[in-house]
Amino acid sequence: MSSPPRLFVRSPLAPGVDLPLEAGQIHYLGTVLRLGVGDDVLIFNGIDGEWRSRIGVLARRAGHLTVTACVRPQEAEPDLWLLFAPLKRDATDLVIQKATELGASVLQPVLTDRGNTLRTNRERLLAIAIEAAEQCERLSVPALRDAAPLACILADWPPERRLYAAIERSAAAMMAPPHRAGLSALLVGPEGGFTERELDVLRACPFVEAVSLGRRILRAETAAIAGLVLLQAGPRR
Repeated sequence: MSSPPRLFVRSPLAPGVDLPLEAGQIHYLGTVLRLGVGDDVLIFNGIDGEWRSRIGVLARRAGHLTVTACVRPQEAEPDLWLLFAPLKRDATDLVIQKATELGASVLQPVLTDRGNTLRTNRERLLAIAIEAAEQCERLSVPALRDAAPLACILADWPPERRLYAAIERSAAAMMAPPHRAGLSALLVGPEGGFTERELDVLRACPFVEAVSLGRRILRAETAAIAGLVLLQAGPRR
């Protein structure tokens, strides 16, 4: 028997609570999945764990769920940030999706000299992150921050968080799991890499550690995925 579908909701969860469904959720449950009144749906809000609920009303323009029982308590998740230069639409979508699946807690678009200057639709990107969280069974949705210039982000950076900057064609050491668990972040630049001016700024920051992702030149979206996997491989012993 297949597992019930999962939905991210923004309301507090407790037994007996009735939750109104958004239009997109009504369409997904009723039209795409063809569910009806009485069917089970798993829900989570990033705070209260995962709960089982039951469809109470599901019509074309109205619907609600009734929360029944907690099936999985909220659990600690990696505190791992991803900073990335916006790419073309499909590539940016892939970064958001895969970073969510890999457990990134913060997604921070970074404006760089060679980055894609196309405007990003924050609400659409957040919807991609929510859908990825629903599908991969994580209990939270990463925080999606507004795009900001690299220099501004570095100026406000919390010094206790190590920032691993993926630098291609450099003498940096190969990326490896950190020596010890702790606050960390990954920075991936645009296609074409960082400019010399940006590299000088990064080298001047004591919290930045330049790393290589190997001998091959990876596409930016591939670099983001590979770097996140390496950072979560666990501390070296």
